[in-house]
Amino acid sequence: MFDWIENITPAMVAQAMALTMMVMGLVTLLVPILPGLVIIWLAALGYGIYSGFGLLGGIMFGIMTVLMVGGSFVDNFLMGTQAHREGASWISIVLALIAAILGNLALPIIGGLLAALLVLFAVEWIRRKNWREALIALKGLVVGCGWAIVIRFIIGLVMIGLWIIWAWS
Repeated sequence: MFDWIENITPAMVAQAMALTMMVMGLVTLLVPILPGLVIIWLAALGYGIYSGFGLLGGIMFGIMTVLMVGGSFVDNFLMGTQAHREGASWISIVLALIAAILGNLALPIIGGLLAALLVLFAVEWIRRKNWREALIALKGLVVGCGWAIVIRFIIGLVMIGLWIIWAWS
């Protein structure tokens, strides 16, 4: 009944483990603060260290590295530019980014997002002396965050696709 278990190789186990970690990384991309692209990249790195990179693996891993680095910055870029389009000053945006980093250290997962939102709203309210205009700037940050989630998710899918080509070729 369980004869198929005898046919499982260590390479198949490594592929299953790497794919499982990558899918978990992909799911974490739906939470703006978690480093899902880094998780996917680390799973590919672990797989490469275990099974060897080879020429195709080296090329695919290099592309995955570029995608991971670029995707890790896309959220900050999109959130900042969208907030700026809605009237937020660059100083407010930089302060919100600093607050996000500190908030994430203080309260992982949600602390960074909450801190960024609160700081952007507070600075814009003080700067404009109008809470409605501060909310408009805040809406820009939230819209940018939404677009960043979509783009990072697509990048994550591409990274997993590249790994599948590498691992199953």
